[in-house]
Amino acid sequence: MPSGTPLYMTIAADVRDRIDTEQLGPHTLLPSERELAERHGVSRMTARQALSLLESEGVVYRKPPRGTFVAEPRVRFHIGSFSEEVARMGRRPAAQLLWAEHRPATPAVRRALGLADGAGVHVFHRLRSVDDVPFALETTFLPAELTPGILDEPDDGSLWAVLRSRYGIELARTTAVLESIVLDDATSVQLGVRAGSAGTLLTRSTVDSAGRCVEYARDIYRADRAAFEVSEVLQTHNLSAV
Repeated sequence: MPSGTPLYMTIAADVRDRIDTEQLGPHTLLPSERELAERHGVSRMTARQALSLLESEGVVYRKPPRGTFVAEPRVRFHIGSFSEEVARMGRRPAAQLLWAEHRPATPAVRRALGLADGAGVHVFHRLRSVDDVPFALETTFLPAELTPGILDEPDDGSLWAVLRSRYGIELARTTAVLESIVLDDATSVQLGVRAGSAGTLLTRSTVDSAGRCVEYARDIYRADRAAFEVSEVLQTHNLSAV
């Protein structure tokens, strides 16, 4: 760490390095605040700041009075279907339908989906989990004209798969914006985290091969359990300008 780095950040880096180099598995007990303070010659408050930083990053979790433990590694998603991404990693996705309905599209949803005034949408609000651990709350808007009868579909799998198989929609591209947020009380309860925990808001639009926007979604993920991998193909003429 460069000189001038706060002590608690140095301690946090040391704990991260120990987890990595010693390959400490999830749920391994880590040194206590007192032990970290003695090891680094700092106050308990400074050691507590280090552990709080690691907890906010999702590296550790704390279970008073038992101690501080190594957290499960984040699940790394590409932008796309939750079910397909989780299955790709060999893990078990699930969806719990909280509600689903047909409603008139709001102005914001109409703009996102390119719908005319008065158009309707089918809306799904689902709790998504990985290996029975809550990960995200998804609110998905689909043009009602394109998806008649979809509210009668089973709700425990991939909506993208339903769009392909039932409606013959060829999905071509999805675009997402990621924003850091603070989870409100109700969302925190549903996701099984403390109120005020960090979250990630993912706003996604998906178009088909004809250029129609066929899905608009606003998904809220637990920041301590989910990470997103984004890649971009760099053109040669762009590289020459760097």
